[in-house]
Parts: sequence; structure tokens; C-alpha cells
Amino acid sequence: MLNFDSLFNPYVSRRMTVYAKNGMVASAQPLAAEAGLSILRKGGNAIDAAIATAVCLTVVEPTSNGIGGDAFVLVWTKGQLYGLNASGPAPQLLTLQALEKAGYKEMPIYGWVPVTVPGAPAAWAELSARFGRLSLSEVMAPAITYAEQGFPLSPTVGRSWENAFNRYSLELKEEQFKYWFSTFAPQGRAPKIGELWQSLDHARTLQAIAETKARSFYCGVIADKIDEFSKKYGGYLRKDDLVAYTPEWVTPININYRGYDVWEIPPNGHGLVVLMALNILKGFDFEIKESLDSYHRQIEALKLAFVDGQKYIADQSKMQFRIQDLLSDAYATERRKEIGERALMPEPGNPPKGGTVYLATADGEGNMVSYIQSNYMGFGSGLVVPETGISLHNRGNNFSLNRNHVNCLEPGKRPYHTIIPGFLTKDSCPVGPFGVMGGFMQPQGHLQVVMNAMDFGLNPQATLDAPRWQWINGKTIEIEHSFPEHIAQALVRRGHDIRWALDSSGFGRGQIIWKTSDGILAGGTEPRADGHIALW
Repeated sequence: MLNFDSLFNPYVSRRMTVYAKNGMVASAQPLAAEAGLSILRKGGNAIDAAIATAVCLTVVEPTSNGIGGDAFVLVWTKGQLYGLNASGPAPQLLTLQALEKAGYKEMPIYGWVPVTVPGAPAAWAELSARFGRLSLSEVMAPAITYAEQGFPLSPTVGRSWENAFNRYSLELKEEQFKYWFSTFAPQGRAPKIGELWQSLDHARTLQAIAETKARSFYCGVIADKIDEFSKKYGGYLRKDDLVAYTPEWVTPININYRGYDVWEIPPNGHGLVVLMALNILKGFDFEIKESLDSYHRQIEALKLAFVDGQKYIADQSKMQFRIQDLLSDAYATERRKEIGERALMPEPGNPPKGGTVYLATADGEGNMVSYIQSNYMGFGSGLVVPETGISLHNRGNNFSLNRNHVNCLEPGKRPYHTIIPGFLTKDSCPVGPFGVMGGFMQPQGHLQVVMNAMDFGLNPQATLDAPRWQWINGKTIEIEHSFPEHIAQALVRRGHDIRWALDSSGFGRGQIIWKTSDGILAGGTEPRADGHIALW
């Protein structure tokens, strides 16, 4: 037997853009992508394949998402783009007054306080019912098989799992967290890369969701288990919250950039940040990617858009400004005027009144899906419902406890959300899905993907391979080690606080499937993860 380190990769590896005619599934985990392809080969469409891949990712990449998380989806079918917001609201018992009484000054990361109603299972059922061709049981079968029979851990997942175990061992000492360890570290350690992992509890839960079209999760036996667990440890989530939940079909929002329409899900997600930044940038001409002005202007526009997003984005029904005002050309022009030669300390403007997984699928019939799903921070809240395999997300951590903030916690209100799927069209025809997961990196990743393709003419794989930067706060920018050093030094001279990042995992993981002018699918996958494109 050869002995090697799967994470030691001393040489630059190259991927090529891949092409297919009949179908394509792009994911950061190879087994999940192949699961989606198996559904296409079975006669399912791109929507079925997306569900299969998403459900499988809860099994093969639990370090980033789970049954107890949220999802957002863009679906192109029958000549139209549809949006699904499957993020959940705060429980009715989770009030600002209750947290103030308990002494909270800000939303915590772990425990029951940041747990909102999970929306992912409802997304699977809703997508299947409206657009799927195969039954939900057929579509979820590959994931259930992997959970029952086991699978070998891929390198990125194994590394993240070990990091989570080490962190949780130090931070999660209360009894309510013991179920995470018994579920995800039953041998007293994280499973290793290449080691076979199985979860029979996870398989049984998925089977129940499949057979009942998610009703068991929201109003049946699984809902009872979640309710019981919450009550036992002083949580706020109740079965009534689950029963009341339904995902929402929404109208996607867009701007036109260089002749292409860039689409995002409307708030409470922060895809609006991407569009505001692009709206600012379309007033500049970009000819050379590796130039000081190209990077400086991108960074400055993103900073302006992001601080606006952090101030104004919330559950859409609670926002104080209209989306069309934030995306107006007049407002973009005013913000563009703030970009000068020096790095600025960004402040919100005054608009005119008026751990995540991403996947993309396409089939030979023209259906395409941009899908993102998350437990937010890795495994989420650290809470696992006993004997179910359900890790509950901590999306409520994004709520503000400032009474005057538009994103302040309220029962029944959805928090500011970081997960965003993207989609491109041109002249009302689909180009295809794209996305970059990774918390607050996501709109920054979307911006860089769009510009790499539209402004600099990079192919889908090169678009994802290109070195990334990430605004952290103020004037601080993190860059990957492959970022051009001479430009990094020039940015410092313009006042940016540039910091090299040793680990590229914080720069997001993306997937692209775009259609060529003659209808052929072209795909790129993430080099910073276990990325894989399954195709035929």
C-alpha cells in the first residue's frame, strides 16, 4: 500500500473547461455530482438532478450543509427564470425581549438561540412537486444509499471535519452538544480522509422525508423529535413553527452588465450586493485584468455595495428602501463618484426613497438550475437532533440585536442571508447558472466571476481558477498567494491594507455551467475543493 498525504499538493494542477450535450452536474463533491448525473441518465430533468445532488451533499459533505439548513434556488425552465427562497424565519418564542432578559448583547454562534426554521427539506419537496419529473423517493435514493452503505471521505471534507472536531472539542462543553459528537465523531475523533463513513440515522431521516414529501419533517415524527429536543434544552423552536413554514417563490432581480442580465435572489439574501457593485462598475472600462486600476476599482465598488447591503438588507417586507432604488442608475452614479485613487473607508450611502454548498445542473432539454444550500458556519449551531442525523443550522446568528437596525431580530422574520445562487441570460435566453459559496465571500465571488467572464473573456474554468481577493472590513483586503505580487504592492501604495492568506478555503468554492451559442454546455469547477463535473 502506498502512503501519501491527500492534502499535500506541491505542484500546480490544471483543469480544462469541459463540454457536454445531454446533461451536466457541477458540485464541490464528486459523489454528489455523480448522484445528480445518475438521475439525469434515469430520465430525470435538471431539477431532479439538482435535488438529488443537494440531498446527497447533506450526506457526503455534512461539514458545510445538512438537513437542518436553508436553501435558495434559481430555476430556468419553460423559457422563464423562477426563484425559490427556502430560508426560514425566527421561531415565535425567539424575541428580542427574551434574549435581552437572558443577557445577550449579540447573537451567539452556537446553541438554540441562532437556530431558525430549516428550509432545505421544504425546498426539495417544493421543487420536485412543481418542476420535477421523477418521484422524490427516486431522486433521493442515491443519498440514502450513501448514508446506509457508507462512502470514503474526500480530502476537503475530511480536513473541514477534523477542524470542526478540534474546535468543538474546545468550545462545545454543554450537554446539549453531546449529540454532535455521538453522531459525527462516534469513535472520539473525526473520520479521516479516505475512511469509510456511514450514518444510518441520516438514512432513516432522508427516507422519511422522501416518503412523506417532507411532511414528516414539518408536521410529523421528525418535527416531534425536533420539538422535544428543543424543549429539553431550553430552545425556542417548536413544532408549531415547523408546521407554519412554507418556502416562497420569488421574482429574481437583475441588472444588465455588458449586454448580459445578471440575476440574483431578492432579499433577505445579499445577492443585491453583487448587483449594486456591478451597477457601479459598469461605468468604468476594463481592458486588462491584471492591472492596478482593475483591482482597485473592483475592490472599492464592492466595499461601497457591501456596506449598503449590511445597512439596508433584511427580510424584504421589513426593508426601508425599495430594491429598484438601490439598483437605480442614479444611485450607482453617485456611489461611483466616491471611487478615487486612494482606498476609502466605506460608509453607507443614501439611496433615493421610493460552510455552504453550491451546485449547478443542466439537461439536454434546456432546463438549468442554480442551487445553494447551507448550515451557515460549518455544521451550524453544534446541535444535532438525537437519532436523526439532523445538524441544525445557526443562520439566526446574522440577526442584529440593535432595535434600530433593519435586520433586528423579530419572531417570524427571516435574517439577513449570505447564500446566493446566480444566473446569466442574454436577450432573454439562458446562458446558465453560476455561484460561489462561502459566507460573506459569496457576493465578492459572484462579482469576480462575472467580471472574469464578461470583462476579461476568461473561459468557465479559468474564471474559477483566477486568484481571488476578499474585502474583510475597512481597508483590509485578503488575497490568495497566487495573486500577482506587483499588484498587491501597488494596492498597498494606494492605501489598501493587503494581507496574504495562507489558506485558500476562505475564498469560496464555485461552479459554472454556461451554454454556448450552439447549445453545447460548458462547465468549470472549483480548484480549491474536491470539485467535479459529471456529464454526458
